[in-house]
Amino acid sequence: MLKKVILTVLFLCFLCTGCGNKKALPDDLSTIESRGEIIAGVRHDTRPFGFKNSSAKPEGYEVDLAGIIAKNLLGSEDKVKFVPVTASDRIMKLNSGKVDMLIATMSITPQREAILNFSSPYYIAGQAVMVNSSSKATGLMDFAGKKVIIVFGSTSERNVRMNVPEVSVTGYKTYTEAYKALKAGKAEAMIADDTILLGFAVNDRSVRILPKRYSREPYAVVFRKEHSEKLQSKVNMVIDNLKSTGQLNRLQEKWDIR
Repeated sequence: MLKKVILTVLFLCFLCTGCGNKKALPDDLSTIESRGEIIAGVRHDTRPFGFKNSSAKPEGYEVDLAGIIAKNLLGSEDKVKFVPVTASDRIMKLNSGKVDMLIATMSITPQREAILNFSSPYYIAGQAVMVNSSSKATGLMDFAGKKVIIVFGSTSERNVRMNVPEVSVTGYKTYTEAYKALKAGKAEAMIADDTILLGFAVNDRSVRILPKRYSREPYAVVFRKEHSEKLQSKVNMVIDNLKSTGQLNRLQEKWDIR
């Protein structure tokens, strides 16, 4: 009996020792510093936040912000790799490790905060309605019983259904696809953040944006829920400094989103 007790104690000690020597997973900031490069998920269909220029290179407000973050964390704006994401696949690409962070027109919501970490907001948008110029609509209530367009993975569907429960919603993967569908007459309106809609409407007189805004959308850098606290803290310091020095305002003026 005594022999069994001794063996049991020795076995438990072995287990505890093994647990104590188990290596902790590296945090995301350490991984980035070891790699020497940030992998950032950005949009390629949301001018002026993230889009491909004539040379097929990423450009925009959030692309510039990613470069500033890279300069502060790693010493150079060039130490960032851009991975295109959509509203419907961005969380999957973050949680699967394909990107270190998302800077991708993603607003903070309580539902998202339950599974993700967010930085301080770097922009406040508001959801709006875009229609063809010939439309007589003046607000969301005019679309009761009619079809409107949203982008999968955005907060637009929830907001429009809260305001107009009788609306019929059609979804698309990208804002470019949604915009083309509106132009083709496949729905009466497109619901999205005002700044994204403005990117389409600014050079297109065949569409117009209704004046009212239906939500407050604080955009933030997004991180994985686990092992990202140090990275989140560093990025918050960068964003807070950009705000306090006026650099964030100047960046917004550069992209005409002030």
